[in-house]
Amino acid sequence: MSRRTLGFVCVQNAGRSQMSAAFAERERARRGLADEVDIVTGGTDPADAVHPEVVEAMRELDIDLSDRTPRAVTDAELAECDVVATMGCSTLSLPEGVEARDWALADPHGQDIERVREIREEIEGLVVDLFDEVEADLAAGQ
Repeated sequence: MSRRTLGFVCVQNAGRSQMSAAFAERERARRGLADEVDIVTGGTDPADAVHPEVVEAMRELDIDLSDRTPRAVTDAELAECDVVATMGCSTLSLPEGVEARDWALADPHGQDIERVREIREEIEGLVVDLFDEVEADLAAGQ
């Protein structure tokens, strides 16, 4: 069984990609895939901190992002990924062999909590769907 590396990237790495990575970590744990799935998150122009409205919305699900710091993602990290999900704001050019998915999500920064919750729910669904695919591929030995 081969490992999979999933990347979640946006410009600031302060909202959508942080939520995506947190949901991916939760799915990896729920499905017992710690030995099969690596998770990378970062941004092309990282912010200083995770957006407070994002921290608040995730805290409602008992996921704490308050201690996370946005970071730059490197070309080397991206090259190691099997799939990179971008959040609708990326101009990344990925190496050959890396599957790109643009999730085209609204930016939660500065939005009211109701809108951030809607974006959060959309992200959660996309991450669960991605893990369904990964788990099926791993089970099939792909």
